Amino acid sequence: MHPLVTIVCTVCLLAAAAPAAAEDDLATWRAAREERLRAENGWLALVGRFELSPGPNTIGTASDCDVVFPAALAGSGPPRLGAVVVDPLAGTVTLAPAGDARFVDGAGPVTPPRVLAVDEPDWVGIGRFRFQVIQRGGRHFLRLADNESPARRDFPGCRWYEPDDRFRIEATYVAHEPGDAIDLVDVAGNVAARPCPGHAEFTVAGERLRLDAVAEEGGLFFVFRDATAGDTTHAGGRFLSVPGTPADGATFTLDFNRAYNPPCAISAHTTCPTPPARNRLPVRIEAGERRPPAGAAGDTRP
Repeated sequence: MHPLVTIVCTVCLLAAAAPAAAEDDLATWRAAREERLRAENGWLALVGRFELSPGPNTIGTASDCDVVFPAALAGSGPPRLGAVVVDPLAGTVTLAPAGDARFVDGAGPVTPPRVLAVDEPDWVGIGRFRFQVIQRGGRHFLRLADNESPARRDFPGCRWYEPDDRFRIEATYVAHEPGDAIDLVDVAGNVAARPCPGHAEFTVAGERLRLDAVAEEGGLFFVFRDATAGDTTHAGGRFLSVPGTPADGATFTLDFNRAYNPPCAISAHTTCPTPPARNRLPVRIEAGERRPPAGAAGDTRP
């Protein structure tokens, strides 16, 4: 074979291999996302979210408890399991079980009283249920999971657009001044200022667009909404994470094939950030995760 023909054939083979490798990588990423959703104590297992007051908050299946657990927990312990005590002055949250209530954590039986981690919440359980205490906007919430919940057991998997190279877009990163922040409003109306290190500029369907980024560990995080929202994608918008932070003026890839739904798309017991005004795109991004099936716990049809 003529050397020139060999070179041309080699180039063609390499060009064909690149998209195939990208699709394999995307398939692996999507499978990992679904595995995380199905994990114990994951978003699909959530069955409750309860705000806690300062002081003792009684928990159990009894109707007069401050936090009433589902009836399915009956038989795993007494109707009044104890209390979760929030101490604002000490900055602690403590589980104080009732005398015959037996709680466990990842290491085994819980020895009362048990201080519950809030910054990096740990899970404590009884029977088939697990709970943790989280802090949002200075308030404390008990998040309850049932790992035998129908939502987790019957999850059919995510719904995706077919991979589309048109939405694997080269963008330009524009750095912001140090200390710049963006206000993210969650679905409950709470506002949180998050570091905004820069924004992405790119073109879709002939339109020049931008997305403000939020700093996250290991890279950038985008909360956005496009013209498919409420139609073929989740009405509340989607998320997109990018590894690393480019230099000012550098190009990087925005791969909308990896756009994914917020937890609110599958759970009514979460509070997700909504897209800021500048991240609401007027074009259709027909790539990434589609809206969940009708009837999913967090799905709202227009």
